[in-house]
Amino acid sequence: MASKLKSRWADDEEDAALEAQLKREREEKKRLKAEKARKLEAEKQARDAATAAATQQHPDSTNGPPAKRRKLSPDREAPRTAGASAESIPVPKLLRFEGGAFDRCRSVENYDKLNDIEEGAYGWVSRARELATGKVVALKRLKIDPKDRGGLPVTGLREIQILKDCDHRNVVKLQEVVVGEDTDRIENIFLVLEFVEHDLKSILEDMPEPFLASEIKTLLQQLAAGVAYLHDNWILHRDLKTSNLLLNNRGQLKIADFGMARYVGDPPPKLTQLVVTLWYRSPELLLGAARYTSAIDMWSVGCIFGELLTREPLLQGRNEVDQLTKIFELCGVPTEDSWPSFRRLPNARGLRLPPKSSSSSSGSLVRARFPLLTSAGVSLLNGLLALDPERRPSARDMLAHDYFRQDPKPKQEAMFPTFPSKAGQERRRRRETPNAPARGQAPAGLGVVDFSGIFSGREREERGGGFSLRMV
Repeated sequence: MASKLKSRWADDEEDAALEAQLKREREEKKRLKAEKARKLEAEKQARDAATAAATQQHPDSTNGPPAKRRKLSPDREAPRTAGASAESIPVPKLLRFEGGAFDRCRSVENYDKLNDIEEGAYGWVSRARELATGKVVALKRLKIDPKDRGGLPVTGLREIQILKDCDHRNVVKLQEVVVGEDTDRIENIFLVLEFVEHDLKSILEDMPEPFLASEIKTLLQQLAAGVAYLHDNWILHRDLKTSNLLLNNRGQLKIADFGMARYVGDPPPKLTQLVVTLWYRSPELLLGAARYTSAIDMWSVGCIFGELLTREPLLQGRNEVDQLTKIFELCGVPTEDSWPSFRRLPNARGLRLPPKSSSSSSGSLVRARFPLLTSAGVSLLNGLLALDPERRPSARDMLAHDYFRQDPKPKQEAMFPTFPSKAGQERRRRRETPNAPARGQAPAGLGVVDFSGIFSGREREERGGGFSLRMV
């Protein structure tokens, strides 16, 4: 008899104990499910018996007049003369619908939960296996506020509608929507999504060395392709960040988590400003813009670009005021030339910026922050992080940028490295690497840029829902 194949990852006694514990938990879960099914079947038989007994005692109660059928009017072309025979009157045509158009959602009991993955702002995500096919999927349970009596939240409806409409290789696929056994409770609604092994944030946190330049280009190309598809179909994602970008073991990137996404038109409607995670939020949103375009997604793409280069979020502000300060430190203080309309934004009226003589604060410091990036890469990053949203490139323009045509060329997806999947509970023992840089250590040649001369004496004042920022 052939011996059992060993895992490609290192196995030890702890792994064996964990596997045995997981096996016991699965068996116990199956036993409880079978016991619950037996109880439900017994209750159903008891109800059927009670109904049959009541029918025998009162046999006439069920023999009432038949329900009235709705009368359909004949075609307009039918003759209405008094002498017309029954054979001459055409039979009215009935409306016919496609079978399955009104099918009920399947039950979540068709899936066996394997492990929890994460809890997001709009739902809990777990890994599950479909019992009929054995296929592994991601099961997302929508979060519903018990205080909200309006039914399913609009964010959940938008996410379901957008995911049903999207069909692109770089956007996560929605397979179906399933419900719990208790259909009276609206919170038992689950989205069945394709399972993807990694999210980009976890990979960046755990990898000992950064991505190669060719790998970064491949990731950015796929991200731009997915964003271009969304924008072409009038969809704003409004929450692009590395934790919402998934990567499978074949090097394919997929955009996920559409809880904040929505359809827009041209011109864009008045939208809420409370979108996008703070570290990836564009300056026009921070300054209170009521109407915005797809440029807010492109700013987030620029932040993701910088994070791929450094493995750390590019702009880590503590609050809205601090976030604006870090943006101005990196991208320069806005002027009438760099951003002509910024003074008309609600929260920009109270800003006190450095005098024009402070030339060191007016230009972008992207080149100093990323000295190893090529000129084309700096040009693309500067464009994505332009303060003026009108000057940011679209996703289609980004795909045509020279950065992707220069050497090194983007790496083929099939040549991407693989990683142990946290979502799949894969484990791998790492060997110590003597020359690997410590986490947080600056690369050689990258000095610390001192902004104290520009932003010293900064005063922050809270004024209602807005803020004012003074820089001396």
